[in-house]
Amino acid sequence: MTTADAASVSTALWVGSYTADAGRDGVGVGALTVSADGQVAWAGVGAAASSPSFVAVHPELPVVYAVAEAAETVAAYRQPNAASPTLEPFGEPWPAGAAVCHVAVAPDARYLTVTCWGDGRVLLYELGADGSIGSRFEGAPAVDPHAATARAAAVALAEAGLPQTLPPRVSRAHASLMLPDGRIMTTDLGFDLLRVWNYVPVTTPETGVARGLVLDHEVELPFGSGPRHMALHPNGSVLVVTEYSIEVVVVRVGAAPTSGGGYGIASVGPATNGGARAGDSAAEIALSGDARFAYVGVRGSNLVSTLRIDEAGAVHPVADTDSGGDWPRHHAVLGRLLLVAHERSSDVTAFELDPETGVPSGPIGSLAVAAPTALVRAR
Repeated sequence: MTTADAASVSTALWVGSYTADAGRDGVGVGALTVSADGQVAWAGVGAAASSPSFVAVHPELPVVYAVAEAAETVAAYRQPNAASPTLEPFGEPWPAGAAVCHVAVAPDARYLTVTCWGDGRVLLYELGADGSIGSRFEGAPAVDPHAATARAAAVALAEAGLPQTLPPRVSRAHASLMLPDGRIMTTDLGFDLLRVWNYVPVTTPETGVARGLVLDHEVELPFGSGPRHMALHPNGSVLVVTEYSIEVVVVRVGAAPTSGGGYGIASVGPATNGGARAGDSAAEIALSGDARFAYVGVRGSNLVSTLRIDEAGAVHPVADTDSGGDWPRHHAVLGRLLLVAHERSSDVTAFELDPETGVPSGPIGSLAVAAPTALVRAR
């Protein structure tokens, strides 16, 4: 294959966005292509949905799922023609929760999970054989394990005559991740919690376990950390990026002395090489194809941090790279490319990843995309 032939090979992605109901000018679910040399092109509008801030794809069928953040729903869309990005509604939208912000599909396509930033809801929707949404279950609400600490911190600030600068202690479910053993992990950014769930497909009267989404256990993260998004490492550990403290927390089964089959904290470390600045907030975390590196986007400083993952699974910041735009909300790794979606500057930029150091260089490509919020590889 010639260099020109290699450059012509492209990867398709769906891009979420904020639309008019969120005060922005996004078009809905859009479609992009990215060539092997990092050139990003607009392929068209998939669906003129309202603020589909996150999307997910069915693992086998041409079906796409999108949350509608302002409308508080989740919906399925079908792609009738693989040669065209056009999506058509596949059933009616289903109710979700306030500021629904993330959707993920189980690898066996039996269900999808949805998390809601506004009210902390964690939801599971069973899927039909054709990929359609067929039923809805709601998980138990979270309880703040740091409530007493938060009250004490507020009192200390008040007694010192200082402003109340701590984020409000409100449950804010933000993302979900399908675990290798069939369980589901979700983040609660407001309560500094990881919550692990089981999907129970049938009611078992003899044990009293009802069909739906059943809480397995929880992992308390440090107070004020704000766990946001996660990445699953091949060694079985989960890397969690924290929005407030701008750290990477590594959790794994058995890391806590009494955890049994539960997850515990294995390590906590900074997400950036140069340190965070006031006003920064971490957003996404993604792994390199060989899982030797992790990439964390930081809004405010507008950078992507490269972290090396050692043989023990701990992470070590290597370098901070300017993201090439304003407010890097989401990013995706495609082989030797890193794509970054900038919500405020309305563009998607492409970088080349060094195979030895993992550090991105560029941008080597860029495309204007209105208010992009998520980049998800198409089937």
